[in-house]
Amino acid sequence: MKRALLAGLGLATGLAVTTASADEIKVGMLLPYSGVYAALGSEIETGFNIAMETFGGDTDATFTVVSEDTEVKPPVALGKAKKLILQDKVDVMVGIVSSGVLGAVRDMVDGAGVPLVVANAGNDEATGAACSPYITRMSFSNQQVNRPMGGWMKEQGINKVFTLAPDYAAGRQMIDAFTASFTAAGGEVVGQEFTPFQKTQDFGPYLAQAKASGADAVYVFYAGGEAISFVKQYDSFGLKADMPLYGSGFLTSPLYVNAEGPAAEGVITALHYVPTIDSPENAAFVAAFKAKTDRMPSEFAVQGYDAARALIEATKAGATDRASLANALRQVSFDGPRGATSIDPATNNIVQPIYVYQTVAGEGGLTQKVLATLPAERDPANGCDMAPVAN
Repeated sequence: MKRALLAGLGLATGLAVTTASADEIKVGMLLPYSGVYAALGSEIETGFNIAMETFGGDTDATFTVVSEDTEVKPPVALGKAKKLILQDKVDVMVGIVSSGVLGAVRDMVDGAGVPLVVANAGNDEATGAACSPYITRMSFSNQQVNRPMGGWMKEQGINKVFTLAPDYAAGRQMIDAFTASFTAAGGEVVGQEFTPFQKTQDFGPYLAQAKASGADAVYVFYAGGEAISFVKQYDSFGLKADMPLYGSGFLTSPLYVNAEGPAAEGVITALHYVPTIDSPENAAFVAAFKAKTDRMPSEFAVQGYDAARALIEATKAGATDRASLANALRQVSFDGPRGATSIDPATNNIVQPIYVYQTVAGEGGLTQKVLATLPAERDPANGCDMAPVAN
């Protein structure tokens, strides 16, 4: 078989080496290469490139990549999506870190009939009420990574919880999903606060409320710089001994957990991927990623890796154009670094296990100890009603 070649790394437009008999797939990479989420865009792209190198030889298709910077700004991203669709005439797009950006490009993607593989943005509506047969998510949904923790924590004997998250859509969706499952299992949420997004520097007043609430534990969602600040302040406030900290796994992501330092030790979170998953598929991915970067991969890296793998699997099934790619992506399934990975055709959302893990000190720094593997669950349709794309 001819090896699929990836062209156009970084921000450059590349040319793929191809032959007359090969199907050339033009991929629009829509990621933040500047701004607050630039590190996430780079991580996703690195994972994508590794998968192309690893699995590209399994298909007769070749891939040309045209990359555009969303700058994490919805109006900018919409303009870049228009360019990719109308000027570059891409067959498929991959990327999208911000849920706001995904919301901005959703109608254009759906109206133009260009398949989009979401490699991060987790807003529930994208595979719920605002679903599209052209949008397939290979990352996570906000409810998916939080819902299982409610029942699991109650099983561990935690009866009362105080919750915290930034006050924007993702923060509320993640906490709402946890709260619903925790209370359904018999737990009680004794306090809940939403902090101003990207404006809260001092978490002290909120931590004082948590301490006074009588909760057995605190459950939170924070990510990036806010996660680093929160974890450090939680530790310095002296709460960990009497009120353990739990949350969505973005709180202690491998991408920045070392910046949290010893303050992260003992924190228990849940996520769809950690680099210490014990499987041959994950071992191969970790080895390839470390060879490229000299560090462990994060959840963002595996999302890019699996997005590329899904695209390759779709071409192996015979997909060569926008409509056939959209339909084939909905039927993708494989055993990857996260475990058994598939797409729910009712919503186009990924189906995957969720891992409960504790951040612990290891020989080379902080690492992840998997405490439990929670079974994969399909998200409820939440208003999604779609039919396959007509070829």
